[in-house]
Amino acid sequence: MAVCVAVIAKENYPLYIRSTPTENELKFHYMVHTSLDVVDEKVSAMGKALVDQRELYLGLLYPTEDYKVYGYVTNSKVKFVMVVDSSNTALRDNEIRSMFRKLHNSYTDVMCNPFYNPGDRIQSSGNLGISLSCRAFDTMVTSMMIQVC
Repeated sequence: MAVCVAVIAKENYPLYIRSTPTENELKFHYMVHTSLDVVDEKVSAMGKALVDQRELYLGLLYPTEDYKVYGYVTNSKVKFVMVVDSSNTALRDNEIRSMFRKLHNSYTDVMCNPFYNPGDRIQSSGNLGISLSCRAFDTMVTSMMIQVC
């Protein structure tokens, strides 16, 4: 499904980024970073309407020759960016929307962990309390990504 998933903080630094295949990791990091400008444009264009809306899915941010980049913004201005392979024509908009909802729910579980400090990277650490929720988040992201042999 997805080849790159990123969670970007309100201040535009990455809280979590995962991509596959790993040899294109820098390319995906660049795509995620450049998509933040499009996210900001879409959010500012929506203005007050975004505050009143329950649906925070931004849709297709931009397509490239090989990939499509989609976006989602939470109420707290945390951004989710997903890069999908363009050759996957079976993937529909409602499926992308569903993937973002799953990502948002899993992110909320991490935020609700009393051992997690908001603004820290989402990664397993020596603290067992935070490790379990971050590992569950990582497992959920892995299930959304394609497996390249």
